[in-house]
Amino acid sequence: MTSATLPVRQAGSRSACPVGKQTPLIKEILLCLTSAVLLILSFPRFDLEFFAWFAFVPLFFTLKNKSKAKVFVLSYITGVIFWLVTIYWLIHVTLLGMIILVLYLALYFGVFGFLFSYTLHASAEGGSACGGKRYRLIFIPAFWVILEYARSHLLTGFPWALLGYSQFRNLPVIQIADIFGAWGVSFLVMLVNLAIYKAVNSQSPVTSRQSSVYSSRVKYILLAIICLGLTLCYGYFKLHLTPRPAGGKLIKISVIQGNIPQELKWYSGARGDIINKYTLLSKLAAREKPDLIVWPEAALPVILEEEPSYFEKVRELAKATRTTFLLGAVTAKDDFYYNSAILVSQEGEKVLQYDKLHLVPFGEYIPLRNILPFLQTIVPIGDVNRGKEYKIFSANLAEGPGHSLRLKFGVLICFEDVFPELSREFVKREAQFLVNITNDAWYKKTFASYQHLQASVFRAVENRVNVLRSANTGVSCFISPEGRIISLVADASGKEIFVDGYKTESISVGENTGSFYTRFGDWFVLLCFIFVLGGIICSIL
Repeated sequence: MTSATLPVRQAGSRSACPVGKQTPLIKEILLCLTSAVLLILSFPRFDLEFFAWFAFVPLFFTLKNKSKAKVFVLSYITGVIFWLVTIYWLIHVTLLGMIILVLYLALYFGVFGFLFSYTLHASAEGGSACGGKRYRLIFIPAFWVILEYARSHLLTGFPWALLGYSQFRNLPVIQIADIFGAWGVSFLVMLVNLAIYKAVNSQSPVTSRQSSVYSSRVKYILLAIICLGLTLCYGYFKLHLTPRPAGGKLIKISVIQGNIPQELKWYSGARGDIINKYTLLSKLAAREKPDLIVWPEAALPVILEEEPSYFEKVRELAKATRTTFLLGAVTAKDDFYYNSAILVSQEGEKVLQYDKLHLVPFGEYIPLRNILPFLQTIVPIGDVNRGKEYKIFSANLAEGPGHSLRLKFGVLICFEDVFPELSREFVKREAQFLVNITNDAWYKKTFASYQHLQASVFRAVENRVNVLRSANTGVSCFISPEGRIISLVADASGKEIFVDGYKTESISVGENTGSFYTRFGDWFVLLCFIFVLGGIICSIL
């Protein structure tokens, strides 16, 4: 019997080998794809933010017991898929630039996966890399935060689609941003991912150790529940129990959404129609007697100093409506061009000009143009010069005979609102609210406008100020200090982008002292860095 059955088993074993070799690779790719898809669905316009809390779990499983090279490649593939779908809209500006950026951003996934696998490998071998098990449960989310921070600053920075941003509609969770910044929300989401993985991945024990492993699983889940519970308690307190600052005054502001297609924006034959559209929308808004009317970035269809007649129309409009105007325009000075925001008083006088501080590489200038001239072929554009200082806009509003209210606010032009340090600096300089003027028409009818909106929500919560947005093609809206999107420009069908219109809203302003995050900034990132550095030193020693 034995000799008769043995060949059958061997034959079966040999025939199964090819299948066995192929299946793991397919499974690995599917797990990477699953993690990438879950992350993608967590962001606009899918807005299924719940998926973010366990999106990394499939990736964590596929990294188990893999070589260092394979770990990096699998994590890198996950990053490529995620970023390719998340920022696909860049193809409307530059296909080559989009591909290069995706390949660069995916490196952060690769590095993260490598370190994650290293800590697991050391744990499996009984090593002490990165401290004990509980230490590693904090170490890995801390390292993710450091990578996000690095991505937000290296090579001029790209703080886009941070993991914490996936929760921008989850108001109770994001309230901790006024202490930790968006980094704290990213940390929490990654911590929950890791706790779920550790709980599910606990090895099936022998009978004598069942209670020990069960206890370990409970501890991982309990830690996640405690962190989430504390976060939700703080969020509930901030949303429902925190008293409003005393002495606030209600002011009325209108945001204008001109909906000018990018291909017409600088077409000389369309200038008259553009200025007429903004004039008409502003006159309609002026019927509601706003204290301030805001136009988007580069709303003026000319370079201001080269064709002053168009700016003269704005001055006349301000005087006719007796309203203060804030508008975006390209300005020129000493043979340099600037992306600027200009305040025009209700008397038609130019009060103040702010020039954009943080320019977009390959969007507003070509880095290393003289050293690497081939870069100009990626996006053939002209250079815009960088502004030199923060400026707080100030306007006096008449409240009655002999009484006036002095407004102070900061302006973030284009993608400046994705850099939290800029918003903090404006609020530290006593800005009572923030205004984002932008033009996302470059990216057509894609997810870009809604992904951009996520950043503005976090800037409001981080600094506990109102943020209002005037975007050429949307999303133009008002955001409360708690991150609520109070109202936005939309047409009768509810469509929010690539529609023209205006929205008027009253907001409360008063003396603003900012938040803990406003005063102390990215202290949490520093703490994460110290924590990670300590773990690395412990593993070496």
